[in-house]
Amino acid sequence: MTLLVASDPRFAEHDAGRGHPERPARLEAVERGIAEAGLEEALVRVAPRAATDDELARAHGRDLVAALDRFSAAGGGSIDADTAMGPRSMEAARLAAGAGLELVDRLRAGEGDAGFCAVRPPGHHATSQRSMGFCLLNNVAVVAAALADAGERVVIVDYDAHHGNGTEQIFYDDPRVLFASLHEWPLYPGTGALGDTGAGEGRGSTINVPLPARATGDVYRDAVADLIGPAAEAHGATWLLVSAGFDAHRADPLTGLGLTAADFADVTGDLLALAPPGRRLLFLEGGYDLDGLAHSTGAVLGRLLDVEHRPEAPTSGGPGADVVAAARSRHDQACA
Repeated sequence: MTLLVASDPRFAEHDAGRGHPERPARLEAVERGIAEAGLEEALVRVAPRAATDDELARAHGRDLVAALDRFSAAGGGSIDADTAMGPRSMEAARLAAGAGLELVDRLRAGEGDAGFCAVRPPGHHATSQRSMGFCLLNNVAVVAAALADAGERVVIVDYDAHHGNGTEQIFYDDPRVLFASLHEWPLYPGTGALGDTGAGEGRGSTINVPLPARATGDVYRDAVADLIGPAAEAHGATWLLVSAGFDAHRADPLTGLGLTAADFADVTGDLLALAPPGRRLLFLEGGYDLDGLAHSTGAVLGRLLDVEHRPEAPTSGGPGADVVAAARSRHDQACA
């Protein structure tokens, strides 16, 4: 197995503010996780490229992109209570959005079996017209839109603890992209209800599994087996994109879910069945406990390489099975 990893030192130059949980040390934790898993020699490092205005326009309004460019060039500042920019932030954001596009080109060329975008700022809260929730541009949406425009059938699975409201909004009425989110409820940003299943031609192409605090890994795996997997098969998915947020880890300071590094590896392993090798791409989203982020990254990338690395045991027995059953029912109704 060959794993392509895209990252860049310039991601550390995005400054979200003193004491902000989305900080450069997160990518240091990612690198520590790779080293602790003994994976460095197995990776192929790839330099990302900046996404162009036209590539960003597939997911975002041009007015938003232009406003972010101007704001960053002027020195930046606060966008909202959670989201801020510095003078180098837009450069980092364009690289984060372009990293997945670069990896798609290389995967299509047969250079790897899967890819991982170790990027910041994260992206899944950014809507077509708004930056929010630590996110400036929606990295996974930019790639999904490019693939869909090229005729691919895309499934996005978001297992970040926070609902990927931006990704959902961008594709809510788009039948080419199946979006499935496993997230804690209630929690920021307050979206992702069971009944939100898509609209218009996209009805049935959005799946929300809003889980209670302390949900465990077995619940996530059941959701993939019983709901997301069959939905992806029916969708005819040709590409798998994963918003790999590791803030569902039980040690994360911002959330209340109960997963471990082994759970993330197991769930990711289950998701690999949704698309063939060479058509699988993961994007770093959240994860704010640095040890949890390091352990989870190492375990997940190990799984992509068929390397056993499980620094923590998997979990089971937590709540949420009823939510999975209800989400399956809502999906079936939406598709009827």
